[in-house]
Amino acid sequence: MNLLLEIGLQTIEILTLVFGILGMTLSLMLLFAPRATQSVSNLFNRSLDIDRKLGFLDRDIPTENFVYGHSIAVGALLVAGSTFAFLFFLFKFDVSLFTLIFFGIRGYTVFGEILFQTIGWIGRVACLFGLAAGLSLILAPRRLRAIERRMNRWIETRVLIEKVNRPVKSLDTVFFRYPIFFGLLGGSISCLLIVLSILNLLH
Repeated sequence: MNLLLEIGLQTIEILTLVFGILGMTLSLMLLFAPRATQSVSNLFNRSLDIDRKLGFLDRDIPTENFVYGHSIAVGALLVAGSTFAFLFFLFKFDVSLFTLIFFGIRGYTVFGEILFQTIGWIGRVACLFGLAAGLSLILAPRRLRAIERRMNRWIETRVLIEKVNRPVKSLDTVFFRYPIFFGLLGGSISCLLIVLSILNLLH
């Protein structure tokens, strides 16, 4: 686990160095060649039709008829799965072992124990809800269906998609209106990132 952590940290440091160099390049271009930078920005500007891309999400998937048409079978599967998972979380879910696997001996053991204790309790509560839903499907499917229909809510997302689809050019306008300020700011941040990543890589 420590080896994987070191590989991940090395990857982050290399990516930080790459982004720092790119940021420094763009900042220098913004300082000394703002028109060329604006031409490059216009070249890479793209318009994405989110409404068309996310249209497949706006569909009604009818699972209700299958679930309530086979309420005993689905309920029995839900009860069996919830019981098995609840017994696992109750007797076999070893917090110390999972903390040791994912965080190591020298890792953040306190944070790991808190994290896996929380996961264990959430799992137990979810299993109890699954067990109650399975028993309700077997014993009182009509009542469960009525409760589900009362809890159903329709959320209109068209307004949000229309807002996202609107082109926003104010950010480019601000950058190219004050090129010296943003060039110096971006160069300072990029220089800091480059220095920190090089120091971390040399250690």
